[in-house]
Amino acid sequence: MRKIAVFTGTRAEYGLLYWLMKDIRNDPELELQLLVSGMHLSPEFGMTYRQIEADGFRINEKVEMLLSSDSAVGTAKSIGLGVIGFADALSRMDPDVVVILGDRFEALAAAQASMILRIPIAHIHGGEITEGAYDDAIRHAITKFSLLHFTSTVEHSNRVIQLGEDPSRVSNVGAIGLDYLHRTEMMSVEELSASLNFKIDRPYFLVTYHPVTLASEPAKSSFEQLLRALDCFSSYQVILTYPNADDGGRVIIPLLEAYARERPKRVLAIPSLGQQRYLSAVKHASAVVGNSSSGIIEVPSFCVPTVNIGARQRGRLAASSVLHCDADVIAITETLKIALGACFRQVVNPYGQGNTCEAMLKILKSVELTKIKCFYDL
Repeated sequence: MRKIAVFTGTRAEYGLLYWLMKDIRNDPELELQLLVSGMHLSPEFGMTYRQIEADGFRINEKVEMLLSSDSAVGTAKSIGLGVIGFADALSRMDPDVVVILGDRFEALAAAQASMILRIPIAHIHGGEITEGAYDDAIRHAITKFSLLHFTSTVEHSNRVIQLGEDPSRVSNVGAIGLDYLHRTEMMSVEELSASLNFKIDRPYFLVTYHPVTLASEPAKSSFEQLLRALDCFSSYQVILTYPNADDGGRVIIPLLEAYARERPKRVLAIPSLGQQRYLSAVKHASAVVGNSSSGIIEVPSFCVPTVNIGARQRGRLAASSVLHCDADVIAITETLKIALGACFRQVVNPYGQGNTCEAMLKILKSVELTKIKCFYDL
């Protein structure tokens, strides 16, 4: 049996990988291994490894790496701790392939350890651009560490090949998160409300704002601009999810907690919704607001408008339902008004139709694995 190790370090990444993990586990020719780290093991971010176990998955290795720090130095040190922990964990697991999604610093640490241990890496969502975050450079770095590439569009496949990757090992399979939309039953508003222990009795916004790690967009002042804009729509309720663990993110948490505490009937702040609740909340929302990649990749499939704030996702391919604005109160307010007044009944999502896992599974089972890569010249 070919051993497929799947790495996850954040709640969002796990939700995207959920159905692929199930498919690997259920395939008689494959053995699923789970390597869990980062935000999943942090009390600050909800100890979300418990959700992985509640979903019936066995975690093979947990690697503590996340420092309780809100600085670039803390993030850099966390990467170092991760490389040390992953080296030991992967040595014990001895997988045939490591599956790594995206562009997070936790993923970079896992990729570094895998590459040095000569374990082939299958990378998901390479070739994309997010100019406002150091995630952009991390994503391209992981591409160069990886043997297999599962991209979300033809444009992204071409960009991976442009980086010197063999076209025969680059597969445009679409965005993996779209599988969840077609394979999971969404909750009704009533079920969502009961699950959150928060009465949803009017239209609402779903809001997630992450720190911007490269562009000049200070986390605290930018998030305060967003909160001021939300107050201009007092007839709407708000579901606020916590930011990720990038440097600058922790300064946002007390702001959103205070905002919700002062408006208990209108605003809910929650560390993590989990994928089913998150996408159910998307389905019934009047708009998704913030700068999360999900607002660009998954949300358009619901024909729900996204107000994408600031520079974090700059350069990423987006559907017509994604409206971009600067991180200031006037721009956010005006763009939200446009979003609420527009009609998005038919939206073409450029990231595919939601049959990604099936295509990936075939490749993971049959592809020839090698420890040597050749640079591909255009």
